[in-house]
Amino acid sequence: MAAVEQQQPPPPPRGELRDFVVDFFRTEVGSDLKSLKLVGALLDRLTEDTDVLETQALTASRPPGVAAALSAAEEATGRLGALLQRERRVSCLLDQHLRGARPWMDDLGQMFNHIDTIERHSRYLRCLQRVEELSAAVQQCLMTSSVWEAIGAIDNMAALHTGLKHSGCSHLQDFLRETLHFWHKIVKDRLTSDFEKVLVQLHWPVVAPPTQSLTPTAGYQETSSQLELLVSQLLALQASDDALSQRASASSSPTRTLSSCPAPVTRSPPLCLPVQVMIQPLGKRFRYHFYGSRQTNSPSKPEWYLTQVLMWIGNSTAFMEEKIQPVLDRTGTAISARVELCRGLLSLVQEKVSSDASRLLYDDVLFCHLVEEVLHFEKDLRGSHSYPAGLPGVLHLLLEDAVLQKWLTVEKKMAVEKMDAMLSTEGAWSSQYKDISDMDELKAPDCAETFMTLLQVITERYRALPSPSAQLKFLGLQRELVDDFRIRLTQVMKEESRCPLGARYCAILNAINYICTVLGDWGDNVFFLQLQQAAIALGEDLILGGLGATDIGRLASLEGSLFEGLLALLDRLKGDMMGRMLEWTMRDVAERAKPYCQDRWLSLQPQHEQSIMSLSTSACPMMLCVRDRLLNLHQVLSSALFQAAWQGLAERLDRFLYQEVILSNHFSDGGAAQLQFDMSRNLFPLFGHYCKRPENFFKHVKEACIVLCLKVGSAILLKDLLRESEESREEAGAGHPPPEAALRELGVFCLSPRDVLILLSLRASWPGR
Repeated sequence: MAAVEQQQPPPPPRGELRDFVVDFFRTEVGSDLKSLKLVGALLDRLTEDTDVLETQALTASRPPGVAAALSAAEEATGRLGALLQRERRVSCLLDQHLRGARPWMDDLGQMFNHIDTIERHSRYLRCLQRVEELSAAVQQCLMTSSVWEAIGAIDNMAALHTGLKHSGCSHLQDFLRETLHFWHKIVKDRLTSDFEKVLVQLHWPVVAPPTQSLTPTAGYQETSSQLELLVSQLLALQASDDALSQRASASSSPTRTLSSCPAPVTRSPPLCLPVQVMIQPLGKRFRYHFYGSRQTNSPSKPEWYLTQVLMWIGNSTAFMEEKIQPVLDRTGTAISARVELCRGLLSLVQEKVSSDASRLLYDDVLFCHLVEEVLHFEKDLRGSHSYPAGLPGVLHLLLEDAVLQKWLTVEKKMAVEKMDAMLSTEGAWSSQYKDISDMDELKAPDCAETFMTLLQVITERYRALPSPSAQLKFLGLQRELVDDFRIRLTQVMKEESRCPLGARYCAILNAINYICTVLGDWGDNVFFLQLQQAAIALGEDLILGGLGATDIGRLASLEGSLFEGLLALLDRLKGDMMGRMLEWTMRDVAERAKPYCQDRWLSLQPQHEQSIMSLSTSACPMMLCVRDRLLNLHQVLSSALFQAAWQGLAERLDRFLYQEVILSNHFSDGGAAQLQFDMSRNLFPLFGHYCKRPENFFKHVKEACIVLCLKVGSAILLKDLLRESEESREEAGAGHPPPEAALRELGVFCLSPRDVLILLSLRASWPGR
């Protein structure tokens, strides 16, 4: 094949092939048509050449790499065939072996199952034997008064009970549990009896404030030793007691319905046995006085049993810390005796509060009183008695669905009633601090201050709740109450809108400003910021309903607050009321300013011909009106509102004087000087009591006076400059300097060049006139 490849050149391209064929026929056949008979001989010769080439290609030597590859492939094919034959033989032998071993496998499987059954029975019997041994050991120890050994055997029995927790041997579990409960009760009752006797000798329970004895009682050392021994033994019995109590609670928990379960609270460990024993006499006293038909069991007086429990905690603290805590410390247990006592007494309170709350759902007055007393109890418990925040108190009982919904309903009902009452009182729109200037900056009327105090009281009530979801429900109620109060203020404002300068109208404005101020402070309060983050984390529709993704993102980044919507509505109402008040004020000022607007500014004498400048007679009514209105607004509005009011009045008065006095008249030199004197020496000082540079709030009037009072030469130059600048701008021509620089040199920053041209045209003192 190599020889063929060397003899045969590569095929030419298609165009060259055509030319080659044409040249070949011309060479072999020629142009004579009669010579076409040579084509047959030519075809025979080409056929022979083709056969020769094929023979050469078949007989040519192969390349060494290809030959080796072909040889290796043939060998691999042979080995593969041999392996396949071997696999078929082995498979046949394996099938024959498995068919022969199948009976043996079935027999062995049955034997193993039988052995497993025997092994399980054996373990079952060994477990029973172990229980019997432990039971006999406990009995023997009790007969010989070996309490520690009996407790050890009971602990082993409890460990065996725990190991069989996931076993399917229910009868064995029941037998072991009953046996454990039997011996545990016997040991516990014996230790409890001895412990109660020792406690009686130590004057427990302490139901009255303790008095310090001067000398220890006889046998005090022996009593203390017995106390330490019994407390240690009861603590050693704790493991088996916990195992039995957990089993009992697990078997009774399915009987409770989901709707009756309170909100999730931190699960606390069981009470230690010594404290359980110590709580029993107090529990008997509690149930004797606050259950049944006793007069002390009054639904209207929950403070009786709540105060009693707090007194027991206070009176018993010294005993627990001096007598019980040292024993607990020596046993190496990380238990606080005082906290354990609080937990034990709290269990009594929790049971009583839960019972009373469900019975008082249909009595608003008694229910509210119960909630108030529970809140005070929780506060005293956490504060005065330092009960740890990580342990549940009694507030989680108020988070049950029915109780919480009732609380919200009653809270709203009473808040609405108080709003109606506070708005109907005689002094609703007067400030209680009106006679104390230092405390009356906000000038908040009594109704607004009472309303915000009401909201603050609601906040203090639900602040300590252990559930953010419940807190957010109260926050939603507060926002609803604020919106309701805003609607009520709007209704009263519409009644007073006929006299926007009246005391009640201004008091409403102060009320709105006061509420906005307090809500703004709340928006930066840590408590409400935490509620804001909780609302986002929980996705509360009550709080976040209607907000887009952008608004929720702003809340998440603490750029906004939960009161933004309410503040926007209140600000809008405040702006409308402020605008109406200023419009009414300007209407009065404009009426008094009519003579001043129609004054003969063109005929006034120049300043050098007057002996002394004085206020224009026609301006006196307007000035007096502005002064009286400012004084009145300063007296009835809060500082922030008055700041906005006088600035808004100055802005409106500046626009009015510029349009109605300056642009509506022509001025001689004397008229321009008189106008400047009236403004700078009379009007501006009226506002100078409230800022340092009042002329900055009358920019149009101040700059117009500057232009009107220019000397004639300066006025002519300025007028020519402005005209040239205007003409060059119209011609799109060329580069004259902008006139604004010249105006700034004169102190004119607000007026445009066109306005200055209009003012210059109002001057009467031009040469040639």
